[in-house]
Amino acid sequence: MPTTEKLFAGYWRFLDGYYERYKEQLFRLALEGRSPKIALISCCDSHVEPSVILDCEPADLFAIGNADNLIPRCVGDNGLLGTIAALEFAVKVLKVESIIVLGHTHCDNTKALMDMRLYSTPVSFIGQLMKRLEYARDNISDKDFAVVNDLQYRDSEQLVISHSLRNLLNFPWISSRVNEGKLRIHGWYYDLAKAELFAFQNDSEDFRKIN
Repeated sequence: MPTTEKLFAGYWRFLDGYYERYKEQLFRLALEGRSPKIALISCCDSHVEPSVILDCEPADLFAIGNADNLIPRCVGDNGLLGTIAALEFAVKVLKVESIIVLGHTHCDNTKALMDMRLYSTPVSFIGQLMKRLEYARDNISDKDFAVVNDLQYRDSEQLVISHSLRNLLNFPWISSRVNEGKLRIHGWYYDLAKAELFAFQNDSEDFRKIN
């Protein structure tokens, strides 16, 4: 079946299923607008669909996707403007109550970084992204990258999340609302193979499974 035909078939299933189930809610949202309480930044990897993983209803999430769920620094970093503009809208206009950075196992971008693939061409956009993520490779415990193992991939994927959480607090319009108790930030890590969800712990700076 051609790709577009598969999508058309999915649209008809959507009409009979999801749309029928939430028809009244979707109609109201169309007229009144949406007011999600959660902004979620996830990887644009096709493995990960937050609204499916978290079984969300319409307008539960203000979803933002980019390569490697990365939040740049506030000062001296001119990249990822779309991500920051979307976050600014979520915080200042929508007044979201939570920001979640959602990473996952088997991330292709992190794997490329750790395997040093595409990293040798910094003039490419992918190479520039790898440059932003090099701290994840350089700061894991084992710096012998001759053979990268699954634990190193996992460590680097989780480091990207904790790094993004720190960068979020460098934006004054985020840190001020956090300090006022009006906004909370969270780091989550999803295991694709096991369907397990882990949450970053601020006290111990590790990830614990959500039971």
